[in-house]
Amino acid sequence: MGYISEIRKLIGTRPIISVGATILVVNEKKEILFQHRSDTLDWGLPGGSMELGETLEEVAFRELKEETGLISNQFELLGVFSGPRFYFRYPNGDETYSVINLYRAINVSGKLEMNDGESIDLKYFSKDNLPENIEKRAKEILESLGDRFWELDSSFVDMTFRCKC
Repeated sequence: MGYISEIRKLIGTRPIISVGATILVVNEKKEILFQHRSDTLDWGLPGGSMELGETLEEVAFRELKEETGLISNQFELLGVFSGPRFYFRYPNGDETYSVINLYRAINVSGKLEMNDGESIDLKYFSKDNLPENIEKRAKEILESLGDRFWELDSSFVDMTFRCKC
């Protein structure tokens, strides 16, 4: 059982602050990988919450592998997102204010696989063909990055991390 699940046993659905990593995977066609989420039935970006003792890069590595079957041990930090725009209420009533550390996965390998039951589908989308029902936090990230979001073949910032995973 994970850290957030343990906290939920104590506090129920009350709002918490959740720190985690969200991962952008960009293919050779400059399409972005989305997951069709099984809990909310909308399209989001792969990612999840930090467990005790993890680095954010380890979270990115673990969540990418668990949710997509893909592997990368190099991640570029693109930004940190928080505040009221990143409040989220899950279908079960759990409330969270997310602190999202957005990473781009570099040198991605593996085959797309849904391993953890959190996805209905995994699919790449182009800028001109995005899914209609994008999850609220993913939509906020897209809007915050603007056109830079689609120019990910060059570095946004000089903050590339290697995961010791």
